[in-house]
Amino acid sequence: MIPWILLDTAAVPGGEELRLLQRGAEFSIRSGNNELMNSRVYGSEEALAEIAIKKTGEQARPRILIGGLGMGFTLHAALRVIGPKARIVVAELVPAVVA
Repeated sequence: MIPWILLDTAAVPGGEELRLLQRGAEFSIRSGNNELMNSRVYGSEEALAEIAIKKTGEQARPRILIGGLGMGFTLHAALRVIGPKARIVVAELVPAVVA
């Protein structure tokens, strides 16, 4: 079994702490005992982007706000689906997640 390695910790608004972990080629973002994101399981993040973009319809220059960068899966899916004419803003509260 490959052990988890703690890469970084970060305080988040409200007093919680995020832990950024790595195990081999796998990455995890956790808060307490809850895994928020994992680099091996990201289908819900992709589905979220695809469903939201379908709701924008056929706008010529859609604008999208993504709340949190996480591991970038939602942003990646949005960029893939919507194309270069869209404006996408990502609002991330925790600088360590971006780093």
